Amino acid sequence: MPSQEAGRILHHVQWQHRSSGSSSGSMPTVHMCGNNFEQSSITISKGQSLMLVDDASAAHSIANGRWVNGSAQPKQEPGAPVVNNLQINGNASQTIGPFNAAGTYHLYCTWHPGMNLTVMVQ
Repeated sequence: MPSQEAGRILHHVQWQHRSSGSSSGSMPTVHMCGNNFEQSSITISKGQSLMLVDDASAAHSIANGRWVNGSAQPKQEPGAPVVNNLQINGNASQTIGPFNAAGTYHLYCTWHPGMNLTVMVQ
């Protein structure tokens, strides 16, 4: 039974690693599947960029802003990198940033209602 318990622990650690928004490299990463981000927020350090990875065949158009009550609210917060309809086709990735100022920033997919990501920069 010790090997079965070790397998459970390893699986838990791998799940936590992926859900934390980081990748094996040094760039913070957020995955997208279907019509949503796999997580709703991520915390990164000032000066870092963010990798968005589309794990499915659905395409996305990412912009500054967010969905509020089913309505798109485009808005670039002061200090946020400009993201204006960044196209990410299925099974591809794009980098956003760097995020050079501390603060809270919002990104959303203009094609998928409710698909929001909050980026907190420390």
